[in-house]
Amino acid sequence: MIEIKVPSVGESITSGVLGVWNKPDGAYVKAGEPIFEIETDKVTSEIVAESAGQLKHLVKAGDTVQIGQVVASIDEKAAPPAEIAARAEPPAPVAKKEAGNGSKAPAEGSKPSRLEAATPVAAGAARGKSADDLSPAVRYQTEEKGINPASIQGTGKDGRILKGDVLAAADRPASSAPAVASKRTGERTSRKKMSPLRQKIAARLLAAQQETAHLTTFNEVDLSSIMALRTKFQDRFVKKHEIKLGFMSFFVKAVVHALHVVPTINSRIDGEEVVQNHFYDIGCAISTDKGLFVPVIRDADQLSFAGVEKAIAAYAKKARDGKITLPDMEGGVFTITNGGVFGSLMSTPILNPPQCGILGMHTIQERPVAIAGRVEIRPMMYLALTYDHRLVDGKEAVTFLATVKEVVENPAAVLLEV
Repeated sequence: MIEIKVPSVGESITSGVLGVWNKPDGAYVKAGEPIFEIETDKVTSEIVAESAGQLKHLVKAGDTVQIGQVVASIDEKAAPPAEIAARAEPPAPVAKKEAGNGSKAPAEGSKPSRLEAATPVAAGAARGKSADDLSPAVRYQTEEKGINPASIQGTGKDGRILKGDVLAAADRPASSAPAVASKRTGERTSRKKMSPLRQKIAARLLAAQQETAHLTTFNEVDLSSIMALRTKFQDRFVKKHEIKLGFMSFFVKAVVHALHVVPTINSRIDGEEVVQNHFYDIGCAISTDKGLFVPVIRDADQLSFAGVEKAIAAYAKKARDGKITLPDMEGGVFTITNGGVFGSLMSTPILNPPQCGILGMHTIQERPVAIAGRVEIRPMMYLALTYDHRLVDGKEAVTFLATVKEVVENPAAVLLEV
């Protein structure tokens, strides 16, 4: 019997919440197969089986657990389900034939035999898509996201609903979802405990508002040049680097350039001292269904556009898969957040302490602008720079944002280092 303990997920983390069981109690698991997720105030980690065997739950999903606590066990001596089924399955019956008439067809309206009812198609059709047929992990996801299992088209064996099917259904626009009856049933409200990660995010946001002197300045940027470059070189870029050229790499490079121009924003307050950073580790906010993560692109000043894009893509995948780690999010000097992917037109981002600056990107809109005395329609984006006014003066903040605008509107300046 192997004991499954909650592993250490960070030096200062002593407890967490067992968020979801990926395998039900009593299930047979394979070595390396994910069995549960542990949620802490900083990261969510997926724990895998150390060896194959029968799983036994010792705590419930949603319970608070301590680092090192035994939460499950695996019986290595248990036989795999295939072996058990092979021992118990009786030999298939041989169909009898009538003399001269071949095999007898069932009469119209008669019930199917037990053998017919046990076929995968019949069993799948009879089973339907009720909550009782779902695995615990899938049932947890449908309840958390408020999705009716009957509205989901399963892609698993015999039409079984998988976790990916639930996530895909949650991402579909509301207009494509099936109509739901308007009749209200059950309680008017429900309650669930806030996850440790959400508690930590809430505490940090509140502390940032209370402990820093927030001020936000705005500007707008014309993305015509970037769009033209992406259209002209996208195919060649993808062919060479195997990744698309997005907008974020341009803004990361623009921020690095602006931090060179206004080094005060690349600093932080430590007690009565100002710590000046001489490196350029840029945090890029990534939103997931578990909360906001800000992984850090290390030495962004030394990376190519392709290097930045690959780093962002790798972090986004880790965040979605719940595999992002604490070291991935430590040590940034400045943060970029893009609310534009959700349609945000304007916002005032909150600082990510101890950093003293954060840039907010927003949605791209075609708007009429004055160009050389003429009105033209251009793809425009509002930018917002929130900074700590205790350290950064208004002139420096405006200069920083104007530099970002200049680089984004003239991306060749980055290549020419001017």
